[in-house]
Amino acid sequence: MKAPPDAHWTRFFPPAGWLAAYQREWLPSDAVAGITLAAYAIPVSLAYAALAGLPPQVGVYGYLLGGLGYALLGSSRQLAIGPTSAISLMIASTVGALAGGDAVRYAQIASLAAFAVAVLCFIAWLFKLSVLVRLVSDSILVGFKAGAGLTIIMSQLPSLLGVAGGGHNFFDRAIKLIGQLGQIHPMVLAIGVVALLLLLLGERRLPGKPVGITVVALAILVATIFGFAAMGVPVTGKIPEGLPAVGMPTFGLLEFDDLFPLAAGCVLLAYIEGVSAARSFAAKHGYALDVRQEFLGLGAANLAAAFGHGYPVAGGLSQSAVNDSAGARTPLALVICSVTLGLCLLFFTGLLTNLPKAVLAAIVFAAVYKLVDIGALVRMWQVSRIDFLAASIALVSVLLLGILQGVLLASIASIFLLLARASRPNVAFLGRLPGSGRYSDSARHEDVEPLVGVIAFRPEASLLYINAETILDAALVALRGSAGIRLVACDLSASPYIDLAGARMLRDLSDELAARRISFCIVGAHAQLRDLLRAEGLAERTDSSQWLRSLDSVLGEDRAGTAQRTA
Repeated sequence: MKAPPDAHWTRFFPPAGWLAAYQREWLPSDAVAGITLAAYAIPVSLAYAALAGLPPQVGVYGYLLGGLGYALLGSSRQLAIGPTSAISLMIASTVGALAGGDAVRYAQIASLAAFAVAVLCFIAWLFKLSVLVRLVSDSILVGFKAGAGLTIIMSQLPSLLGVAGGGHNFFDRAIKLIGQLGQIHPMVLAIGVVALLLLLLGERRLPGKPVGITVVALAILVATIFGFAAMGVPVTGKIPEGLPAVGMPTFGLLEFDDLFPLAAGCVLLAYIEGVSAARSFAAKHGYALDVRQEFLGLGAANLAAAFGHGYPVAGGLSQSAVNDSAGARTPLALVICSVTLGLCLLFFTGLLTNLPKAVLAAIVFAAVYKLVDIGALVRMWQVSRIDFLAASIALVSVLLLGILQGVLLASIASIFLLLARASRPNVAFLGRLPGSGRYSDSARHEDVEPLVGVIAFRPEASLLYINAETILDAALVALRGSAGIRLVACDLSASPYIDLAGARMLRDLSDELAARRISFCIVGAHAQLRDLLRAEGLAERTDSSQWLRSLDSVLGEDRAGTAQRTA
């Protein structure tokens, strides 16, 4: 059926689709989800803003404005947008060095980074670069998340213990923290531990409930009654009332070379984390997610945050799970969440003055400890050592170099490991399965019948410049280890693609075998392979009529010819 005339533009403006299909009975669910998400967002955004080194209200701005931007252009119905732990730590570790100790410049650079993220997202959408993000493997992400989780936890321990902390990476922070253990503030530690235990208990016993805001409310009440601030317990202090002022980010603060790595790292993190979460909810609720459109949704969210003097935002699994479990049916829940946060900023910021910072550290702890997935790392070690190596590279990179450099190095490592895997494909040397015309890898099946006077091998990958030499070496090693060989057969049925280097490798093998007076044949070649083989002159070196045939039919002819010559 032909698509309606407006179908093309509605793809780029999702509200035109979900608003047209909106049902009145969905409104209560979206309203409850929006208010619940706001209750979750307040303590988390305050904690993440502190982690990023920014005033606490800036974190709330991210949820308020980022949610509105994403609701306009995002394609997920449950994804919640706001500051995340990894991006907050990336801002803290990168912007601090660029700002030179100037708090105003620090906030300006953070907002400029959000604007740069929006620009890069639009460029990525325009050039359909969602495919590039797939180059970052799941194993790399497991290691990166573990490194980020450990780094964030280490960065929050000083606030939980009531000490100064310091340091540039995980190990430096750990050394400084050990040296300050004698300065632990018992009251701060007690507050942080109690808050953390309540958060973890609430997460287990009351999943999906606004446990965080309840703990925050209790902490403020107790801190106010007993005067914790007068006892030397660090508290949030006065948070300015009012909505974020809208204005252009301050340009010219940084050179492009300084800003680009930070923005690119944020885009990579935000897109991977957001799309991963959005895909899970799309599958759960049975609708299609447009992964390319997610660049526009993420870009709109960061553009809104930038104009509201916020810092880069992303879609996160934890806040999206809260949104989903509270009943969100459409992005209208994000709009309701933003309205609720706006009311809080207008009328209720004074209630947060006595919130102990140790409680915010506990909230960060409770939010990030699951990032350290020991079970996944152990399973990689047991099942795939190369995946474990990839995860380890990402983990160590983040711990040593920090979030930004770690994610960029992990992305490069992911590409190199992909190339490394492709450069060492399995080359199956075939034997006949008894009583059949089928052939299988002799190394994997002990009961196959060996081929007398014949070497048949099947490269189980495309023949490319990165693996051509490996395949040639494997064939020549097998040839040197065998005697009385009259025929070598290359089965290309498991090779979907071949490049010039792969075709020239087969030509070199043909020439080597011809010099030894050994016949060479190619079977099971697909259409694209046959075109390139013909262009590289393999039709003159081998019987091109065999290229389409099966290995069994060609070897059957060889056996018949050998028997006839023997007779």
